[in-house]
Amino acid sequence: MGSLSVCVNQPSKFLCFSPCPQLWCRNWNWKSNKRSLTCFSSQKKIGFMDQILDYIEGGPKLRKWYGAPELLPKDGSLSEEDMSSEEDEVRDAVLVTDGDNEIGQMIILSLIIKRTRIKALVKDKRVAMEAFGTYVEPIAGDARDRSLLKKALSGVRAVICPNEGFISNLESWKGLQHVILLSQLSVYRGSSGIQTIVTANARKQAEQDESLVMASGIPYTIIRTGLLINAPGGNQNFNFKEGCASQGKLSKEDAAFICVEALETVPQKGLIFEVVNGEDKVMDWKEWFATLIDKSEV
Repeated sequence: MGSLSVCVNQPSKFLCFSPCPQLWCRNWNWKSNKRSLTCFSSQKKIGFMDQILDYIEGGPKLRKWYGAPELLPKDGSLSEEDMSSEEDEVRDAVLVTDGDNEIGQMIILSLIIKRTRIKALVKDKRVAMEAFGTYVEPIAGDARDRSLLKKALSGVRAVICPNEGFISNLESWKGLQHVILLSQLSVYRGSSGIQTIVTANARKQAEQDESLVMASGIPYTIIRTGLLINAPGGNQNFNFKEGCASQGKLSKEDAAFICVEALETVPQKGLIFEVVNGEDKVMDWKEWFATLIDKSEV
């Protein structure tokens, strides 16, 4: 399938529709003050961050085209009828504990693509709704507030924590089936010199988070990454050897992708592994996780 280029005279947001949801558009020519959009079929794969930008720039029309439900009221609140039915709600949602974090937003987009019901803790509910539409139920407030956390965890089967400091009030976690924690503890432990001082607080928080998750009694997956960097994901392979995370690096896009793939396989008790970009290629993540769990439980 060939490509189609379209130019518009105003630097405004532009939508390009196609029967294929995997058709994406992007390119701006600043010299001519025209936006030239080249549309590619699903045979051409683009970077994960480009998908995020295209999705957000698409606006409400593109989200509706993808099948998003109608918007919530302007204050983002649920009706009394919706609130009353929460107790009987099936646990089918995934909670992202930081929807403002860059990796958290990448995780959200991956979940949207998988048509997962998503809840997210955010600073500003309206900003989150404008960015992600009703694909995400944003919950604004202090994660340490028990009533807020109870609301956030209503109907949730799994929690993904993309960074440190969002794990608290574990008594509210009753009923969860899986907790996924993205941890840079290996990086902090491997630091030296001035970096040891700079990362001291982050290391302490990471150690606390891991300890709380492991003591929670909820099946968990702790993903200890190398230094997280801004690099294209999807085209790099991996290294899972013990000790690799203290010196290696991992694309943020790949980190988000692995978090989402971890949802598909729930360990009986817990799973901890290290990962950086390397030379190993994973063809089937579900099979890879199942094999790793079997080895860890022997």
